Amino acid sequence: MAGLHPLIGLTTYVEVATWGYWRDVPAALVPASYYELVAATGARPVILPHVERAPDGPGAGAIDVMERLDGLVIIGGLDLDPASYGEAPDPNLGRVDSTRDASELALLDAALTLDKPVLAICRGLQVLNAARGGTLLQHVPDTLGTNEHQLATGVFTVHEVATVPGTRTESIFGPRPEVACSHHQAIDRLGDGLRVTARSLEEEGREPLIEAVELDGARFCLGVQWHPEHLADLRPFEALLDATR
Repeated sequence: MAGLHPLIGLTTYVEVATWGYWRDVPAALVPASYYELVAATGARPVILPHVERAPDGPGAGAIDVMERLDGLVIIGGLDLDPASYGEAPDPNLGRVDSTRDASELALLDAALTLDKPVLAICRGLQVLNAARGGTLLQHVPDTLGTNEHQLATGVFTVHEVATVPGTRTESIFGPRPEVACSHHQAIDRLGDGLRVTARSLEEEGREPLIEAVELDGARFCLGVQWHPEHLADLRPFEALLDATR
């Protein structure tokens, strides 16, 4: 049972960063839009850097960490290494970080083992799908013939998605929410136990992309391909918090 201020873990980037007098220093980073929305629900955000020097590897202690936390947010970020789902890299694959992959996969496994609530955002959705044995479209424009889901790296577009009636996703976001997206990868083969709960709205002749999934049997495990934090959408973070209680 969560306390007065539930502890919600957030995964991170590890990048070479510059701030104040410091130049080009490796640092764990989380955009404030993520942790401030967690805080706005009344929870306490806890930053979870992925580490390279742990004697037992980047996944070491994942169960110990999740036993102390009340929920987990897997944030957006780099492409997932296709080795994690048994495929060779596409020529358009972006930068990957195998240490981050291993850390997030271990934290996710621990959270699901302990039935802790999970919110997986953009890359997080892809991590969830790979963890359940699914695969990814490594470059969406090759499938859709358009780059509308990511005009350029770091550029967001806003579009409507269609949620599936009767799902938790619909109850949180409504039937046709406008969402912010910036992704060039998406779910291809759906992972075991995952249920599609939203799809993109595409022009006639284009196959829609999977935009959201839920894990059957989990207390709360929701993955969205879009970025609710970019539009300061508090609803999925509130739903995550509600599931901790």
